[in-house]
Amino acid sequence: MKQQSRRAKGKKLQRIVRDKLLSAFPDHLSPRDIRVAKTGENGEDLKLSRIARRLIPYQWECKNQQKFKTIYSFWDQSVRHGKYEPVLVVKQNSRRSLAVIDLDQFIDLIK
Repeated sequence: MKQQSRRAKGKKLQRIVRDKLLSAFPDHLSPRDIRVAKTGENGEDLKLSRIARRLIPYQWECKNQQKFKTIYSFWDQSVRHGKYEPVLVVKQNSRRSLAVIDLDQFIDLIK
C-alpha cells in the first residue's frame, strides 16, 4: 500500500470518529470544536476545543490497519457469546489491561 493511501485510510477513520462525536453533542458542539489533525502534526489525532474537552475528556489516537486481524478475531468470539453488548479485555505482559468496545457503544456511554 502506498504511503498516500495509508494516510487517506487513517484520515477517513479520524473523520468518522469526529463526525460521530459531533453527532453525539449536536446542541453543544460545532465542527470547529473538533478538528482532524493535519498530516505530521504532533499530538492526538483529534484536536478538541476547550468546550469539547470538557464534554469529551479523552485523547484520541485513530489507527486503521489490517494488522489488527487477531484482535478482531477475539472481538468476533466475544460477540458470539450471547445477546449482550460485548467487551473485549486484552493484556500484554508488563502492560495495562485494555477494554475494547464498539465505537457506537462508547459514544452512547459518553453522551
